[in-house]
Amino acid sequence: MAEAYSDNQNEFPSPPLVLKDSFGGAGGYVSVSVGIVGGAGYTGGELIRLLINHPNAQIAFIDSKSNAGNYVYQVHQDLLGETDLKFSNVFGPVLPEIVASVDVIFLCTGHGEAKKFLDANAQQINPATKIIDLSNDFRLSKNAGYQVPINDNQQPATRNFIYGLPELNKAQIKTAQNIANPGCFATAIQLGLLPLAKAGLLKDVYTTGITGSTGAGQSLSPTSHFSWRANNIQAYKTLTHQHLGEIHQSLNQLQNSFHIPPSGDRGREGGSALKFVPWRGDFTRGIFISSTLHCEKPIEELTTLFKEYYNGHPFTTVSDAPIFLKQVVNTNKCVIQLEQDGDTLVVHSAIDNLLKGASGQAVQNMNLMFGLDETVGLKLKGSTL
Repeated sequence: MAEAYSDNQNEFPSPPLVLKDSFGGAGGYVSVSVGIVGGAGYTGGELIRLLINHPNAQIAFIDSKSNAGNYVYQVHQDLLGETDLKFSNVFGPVLPEIVASVDVIFLCTGHGEAKKFLDANAQQINPATKIIDLSNDFRLSKNAGYQVPINDNQQPATRNFIYGLPELNKAQIKTAQNIANPGCFATAIQLGLLPLAKAGLLKDVYTTGITGSTGAGQSLSPTSHFSWRANNIQAYKTLTHQHLGEIHQSLNQLQNSFHIPPSGDRGREGGSALKFVPWRGDFTRGIFISSTLHCEKPIEELTTLFKEYYNGHPFTTVSDAPIFLKQVVNTNKCVIQLEQDGDTLVVHSAIDNLLKGASGQAVQNMNLMFGLDETVGLKLKGSTL
């Protein structure tokens, strides 16, 4: 069980010295001190659930302005009896010493809020502290170099963010100081297409995907109410979804001929060689993707191509049988299935949007950044019942 804060929210305990169950690459125990910003939302809650049971993580603080002083279990009520941690509000004009001492800070803020947070606090955060951002603020290469605000007597500094998809950038993640965690739809779509991109087989791709209500976040909206979601589906952000930019960037990284066409499509940045129609589903969590494209190679060869690409990537599995959403819900896994009719190929992929699509992948990235096995703390129990 993680150590609790004092009832005085401005007092923080020193992280306890605990022998860990997992070893780093050098053969010694690795202990990672963690801070979480934005711990009251869905991704923050999932991150807390993972880290209080992670053998190498010690949660130093969970920042939430609106819940400062409250027990974590008062917001994430399933954690009653699991932890006595409290929310705090540590980021002010002068940061407490505990902020400078953490090894990594997870930013579980809304889109656009991570940059605002760094604008206000980056000067006071220890340059050696790693940052894993779950928003979309730094995913695109044009935004990946964050200039830390400086005073007159300070040297310019930049935090460079690596796109944190381990199945694409594992080597870079291992040495990264800052990670831009991928989006949920982006993760599911890319994992279904990366092997084809590496082989230069991508042409125009037509993708549909359905997501659960947690994909919209915790804030209330007309389409998040149970009475609207139940027995209902809806297409939204047709051809204009905000994840298209990062999807293109990754696929183009492996196949530079898969480019954004210069046409006047409604899609962002001039349109996309990948046409995506997302759907809101009447379930709480999970994403199921189907991508259709022209491909003349036989399915046996393509299946081998996919299995070879994902060899060494423990969370992504290619199935010979039809896949379904419950295989991945509550896990950090992605399952993939290929189907073909003539020269038309369909790639199905499924993930849990809050785990492999957000907090689970963030912990996977943390493991890689600190020299741990990437599966530590992520061998989670799914349920097909």
